[in-house]
Amino acid sequence: ARVLEIAARCRLNVVISGGTGSGKTTMLNAMSRLIDHGERIVTIEDAAELQLQQPHVVRMETRPMNLEGRGEITQRDLVRNALRMRPDRVILGEVRGSEAFDMLQAMNTGHDGSFCTVHANTTRDALIRVENMVQMGQFSLPIRAIRTQIASAIDIIIQIERMRDGGRRISQVSEVCGLEGDVITMNDVFTFE
Repeated sequence: ARVLEIAARCRLNVVISGGTGSGKTTMLNAMSRLIDHGERIVTIEDAAELQLQQPHVVRMETRPMNLEGRGEITQRDLVRNALRMRPDRVILGEVRGSEAFDMLQAMNTGHDGSFCTVHANTTRDALIRVENMVQMGQFSLPIRAIRTQIASAIDIIIQIERMRDGGRRISQVSEVCGLEGDVITMNDVFTFE
């Protein structure tokens, strides 16, 4: 708990990963309470689930297209617009598509302390998933360029699991160390036994 508190306060970029109903959003809410009240935060979500207590929060929600097929606002649009709002941190409720690229860009361009959640089974899977989501966009980026972006953007990945007894626990906390050749190197800080 102390390490996660330090991670939130020291403005590390955090990815919270886990399965459906494992407690990713709850963890995001808990960690967001440690953000300084002087910081300007922009949250981007499909459905408003985050409950940030800070005074300077701009909440943005996606919008589906109307019956005429117009008016859709995607997470990608919102991430791009969020960067124009001079945020200290960007919090993305859930990354599930090509907006992963824009999130990495935000984390790499001075918006330290940004958070997002991702569906994955392990911390390594979370990185692979982010990589795949970047490739889902219309980018013809070489794989090494994508991995370099990931390695420099993400500091810590927190893996959450719902156990058989129904309890939700952090099963793994890994730090992203860098790139060796074409492989993103990671270090497991904590592992649940």
